[in-house]
Amino acid sequence: MTAARLETTTALAADAIADLAVTALRAEADLTPKPGLVDRRGTGAHADMDLSMLHDSAESLRGAFTECASAAGDSDSAIDLRVRLGLIGRNGEETMLDATGGVNTHRGALWALGLLSAGAAVRGDMAGAIDVAALLAQIPDPALECDLTATMSHGARVRRRYGTSGAAGEAQAGFPHVRRHAFPALHAARRAGLDEASARLDALLSLVAHLDDTCVLHRGGPAALSAVQAGALAVRAAGGCRTPLGREHFTALDRMCLDRRLSPGGSGDLLSVTLFLDALDERTSPPCRP
Repeated sequence: MTAARLETTTALAADAIADLAVTALRAEADLTPKPGLVDRRGTGAHADMDLSMLHDSAESLRGAFTECASAAGDSDSAIDLRVRLGLIGRNGEETMLDATGGVNTHRGALWALGLLSAGAAVRGDMAGAIDVAALLAQIPDPALECDLTATMSHGARVRRRYGTSGAAGEAQAGFPHVRRHAFPALHAARRAGLDEASARLDALLSLVAHLDDTCVLHRGGPAALSAVQAGALAVRAAGGCRTPLGREHFTALDRMCLDRRLSPGGSGDLLSVTLFLDALDERTSPPCRP
């Protein structure tokens, strides 16, 4: 696949794929409540962004996601596509920063959903999109290898300091936290009859409980990460926010995030990935017959 022309097996249009990505970003932003993250209640642990900004940021990336999907249909090889995605991503990030006044709202989500948009354009189904995205993520971007400033992001510093894989490693491994934690939690909640917001919150808390979130590490270090993970695990173990004890643990987790200015933004990005892949699966899976 890296040398041969990419053979697409999907009829999904690029703008339809981009719409799934933007919708997923907006849905993650709108989900309320979320511990430490911007939601309909307020700005969470952030002093530089709010819900309106997140909506503007998501919409600003529509063009980048469309380009990622379009590029997948006419690239000569996976290597060629990876180079093109790098350029699209960097331009998309500039567009995002223009829309937010320089605030990094969705850099990690742009990386993940850009790869998956290309993957969805090549394969169409959820499993195929993940496989293609993982392959593309494993190909180095020549432009970044020559740009020393590209290694100076907060995420890169955290990865070097604490040995975490971060957003890059998550994509390269095929989004294991989404597959092993978020999806099972989301589907279990739906089977139990929970409303969609509660199911999505369960998925988010499962991610927070297990992900070495570089956003939390950046703000508070390993001790903060352990505390946030333990808090999310406590909510899950108590039955989630649908139980009185679960709500009590959630309130404590949320308060800790606010008091210590801790934001599990990496988990938020992966919830967007979860919702994108879930919508893609619903769109492309054959209808169930009685």
